[in-house]
Amino acid sequence: MRRRTLTSLLGATLLAPSAAKAQSGRMRVLGYLHPFSGTYMAPFVDAVRQGLKEQGFVEGRNIRIEIRTAEGHEERLLPLARELVAQKVDAILAAGGSDPAKAAKQATSTIPIVFVSAADPIRTGLVASLSRPGGNVTGVSLLGSSLEAKRLEIISRLVPGNRAIGALVNPNYPDAKLQVDEFKTAAHHLNRRLEILEASTVTDFEPDFAQAARERLAGLVVGQDTYFNSLRTELVRFAAQYKVPTIYTQREYAERGGLMSYGTNFADSYRQAGVYVGRILKGTPPADLPVMQPSRFEFVVNLSAAKALGLSIPADILGGADQVLE
Repeated sequence: MRRRTLTSLLGATLLAPSAAKAQSGRMRVLGYLHPFSGTYMAPFVDAVRQGLKEQGFVEGRNIRIEIRTAEGHEERLLPLARELVAQKVDAILAAGGSDPAKAAKQATSTIPIVFVSAADPIRTGLVASLSRPGGNVTGVSLLGSSLEAKRLEIISRLVPGNRAIGALVNPNYPDAKLQVDEFKTAAHHLNRRLEILEASTVTDFEPDFAQAARERLAGLVVGQDTYFNSLRTELVRFAAQYKVPTIYTQREYAERGGLMSYGTNFADSYRQAGVYVGRILKGTPPADLPVMQPSRFEFVVNLSAAKALGLSIPADILGGADQVLE
């Protein structure tokens, strides 16, 4: 299936008179459903606001955002989704993994739903296909699990030799099996031994990093997972404490002191989700909006973290970085 890039899907379009009239009419309401706290999602809400603004929707002027967070309790997602449906919101933005979108989809088959998720949206049952999602659901797929091989390859280049590389996986993540398969295939191609470490709660983090240090793993790849991303500070802290070279999925890790990150620009993906919501509010059916996939990825290196670990980043790795933090 041919991948559609973000750029090609967001070409400028002229507003039909009826859409322009609707946009300037009543106050629209967007329900924002997320599994974690406002502190974690705050910068991404700002990105959504930017995307809405690009489509002519400004919070407080012609759109209101009703935020509902499960505060880390997955069982709260469905009741919160039903609450938004009962309020008759015009659309639901379900972000932070596939579970919020699943809850929203279970709660309504008519209100448009835009998701932001790194798990495969077809495998998780959100859409029938990327090009023709069908129904009332579309969104942005972050391709999180499919990038694990690249992260493993970067660690292998950073710490060459025959020492094993660790991969930290949350067994509760919807794409956990796919992640592990990606890691194993990549390790085989790189001729590196692989150690799979599992963490499903924050209390698992320290024992895993302690094990990585004790076994002298060459480094650790933190797998894509919304739960991990909500606990960036803790993961970065334990990596520094046990002096384990670690690569992460979001630039926000590197900005908080993590060694390296490689992945999609999450903030920009949330902005694109805001654009999709705006287009839907103007009258485009979700079924007519293909699931967006990123065509560009960013690699960030933190030199201060490298110095603290006693690492010298090879020139070829630094040369491939999109940003080097001093």
